[in-house]
Amino acid sequence: MSTREHWRPARGEIPVEPGVYRFHDESGRVLYVGKAKNLRSRLSNYFQPLTSLHERTRRMVTSARGVEWTVVGSELEALQLEYTWIKEFDPPFNVQFRDDKTYPYVAITLGERVPRVMVTRTRGMEGARYFGPYTKVWAVRETIDILLKAFPMRSCSNAIYQRAQRTGRPCLLGDIGKCAAPCVGRVTPEQHRGIALDLASFMAGNDERFVRDLKQRMAAAAAELDYESAARLRDQVGALETALAKNAIVLAEDVDADIFGVAYDELAAAVQLFIVRGGRIRGVRGWVVDTELDVTLAELVDTVLQKAYDDGTVPAREVIVPAVPDDAAALQTLLGERRRAANERGAVTVRVAQRGEKAALAQTVATNAQGALRLYKTRRSGDFTARSQALADLQEALGLESAPLRLECFDVSHLGGTNQVASMVVFEDGLPRKNQYRTFAIPQARDDTDALYQVLRRRLAHLDRGVSEETGAAAVLADSGDAAVGDGEVVQESTRQSFHYRPGLLVVDGGQPQVEAAARALHDEGIDDIAVCGIAKRLEEIWLPGNPYPVILPRTSDALFLLQRLRDEAHRFALRYQRTTRSRDIRSRLSTVPGLGPTRIKRLLQHFGSVARLRAASTEEIEKVDGIGAMFAAAIHRELRDGAGV
Repeated sequence: MSTREHWRPARGEIPVEPGVYRFHDESGRVLYVGKAKNLRSRLSNYFQPLTSLHERTRRMVTSARGVEWTVVGSELEALQLEYTWIKEFDPPFNVQFRDDKTYPYVAITLGERVPRVMVTRTRGMEGARYFGPYTKVWAVRETIDILLKAFPMRSCSNAIYQRAQRTGRPCLLGDIGKCAAPCVGRVTPEQHRGIALDLASFMAGNDERFVRDLKQRMAAAAAELDYESAARLRDQVGALETALAKNAIVLAEDVDADIFGVAYDELAAAVQLFIVRGGRIRGVRGWVVDTELDVTLAELVDTVLQKAYDDGTVPAREVIVPAVPDDAAALQTLLGERRRAANERGAVTVRVAQRGEKAALAQTVATNAQGALRLYKTRRSGDFTARSQALADLQEALGLESAPLRLECFDVSHLGGTNQVASMVVFEDGLPRKNQYRTFAIPQARDDTDALYQVLRRRLAHLDRGVSEETGAAAVLADSGDAAVGDGEVVQESTRQSFHYRPGLLVVDGGQPQVEAAARALHDEGIDDIAVCGIAKRLEEIWLPGNPYPVILPRTSDALFLLQRLRDEAHRFALRYQRTTRSRDIRSRLSTVPGLGPTRIKRLLQHFGSVARLRAASTEEIEKVDGIGAMFAAAIHRELRDGAGV
């Protein structure tokens, strides 16, 4: 099997100029496309030791069989080429957008001889101007109905329009004054186009100008005693003010901005966009994004800005984001070109709002993004049908006799071979049972597979002890010092839940070696009626004991989503416990300093915020902590230095 070292390019071969790179597998399929200011520096990050890479980056580079690059002249060219290649190759490890196509838009078909205003969920009509997207179709229709009183343009279908032309009779909208009736010649096509352009200008944010103009005309008509015209203009002003009232003013009238909010975790991200024109929120848009590699917030924002305007939406002059990408200058140039292509003036600025009303609105957008992410996770995990389907798919894919109603997942965590711990996470009926999560301290193990074998032996040994469910198993893990930890997630009880429930499926975080270790533990405990599998971080493939080939579940499968959640939860829980043991380790070391009790140790950790900062602190910095004098500070600094081997 080929490894990275077989195809890794020599460092001197990689140019230092800006460019775009592609990782590909053995069949030539492009796995990932990226850009860099300095190709050599960026690509070197992918060839660090595998243990130092994020799990998803590690999965990508171990799946790849080569890397190619193209040098370009500038960051802007790199941005454009990256965008083109992502569209062309659709790499599986790049951020995958699931654009929500259900949002309604208002479209004005200026490409037609007699334009039409309509509500649509699709884009792409030649010559049409789109406004939105909006969240509720009924609200959009209601607003259009109001605006037609002020801008009486055509809103009927082509069939109705042609029928009115043939019969010489307008439709109901023409009779009630919500259409100027160009179909029967009440206005010329040119006059009707002027009405359509006025409506488009109003929708684009020039609303206050229209209201002021109508009020002036109304006052002039009243002064000339033309009360009929004044009444008609009064009704139009009222219609516009009613429509404007539906869009709250959030910023100054001259503010045009696109405000992005992003909430993300290791598996997915939610993006929210508030479209502000003329100081009012004109539209809201949202995406759910699949994240494969360990992208930073700035990198995610970079991808979002490239994708957000794919559908022809014109960027605002000001784009507010939660983090500025490294290639912000190139992005601004690209977005500015899109504005000019749409005959809009003004350059585009990408920035973070630091204070004021824009920052407050940006926080609101971020809150909406967080809610969207929670909703996405809840819907996928809380949907009974989806959970049932996931368990049924697991049964079929793994060849089980019945659906695995109880899933237990195990993960091992350590820091450079020290502070080795493991976690057990329990899902029942596709939902987490956090009161049954468990952690394991591992005194000594040769490697991860040995640690996993030990943990499973310890867990499986309790299956057939017949512990009473009424009394629980207060000492069930006392032999190993196992504990349940968490910030309010795991219930600490003197009488713990019994540990003898039989799982329908044991899941381990890892590939074939980890699965074989788990199978060996089952065999040594004499258990042959519990299935075991592993989910590898390489390609999210599922491994079974004794099978040289993995089971590949579809990327969109609910079963795979369930296993990913289970694996990631076990990883998170193990990592948390591992950090706790490290914190306890430093507490025990500090307790050897004469006169340094629990209260002062707590103050130290609270003051510095982390163990790493405390280790890096100087004697003078330690001395600033309340209750820590010069003598204590010197002793603490010496103890931490000696413990770190300095």
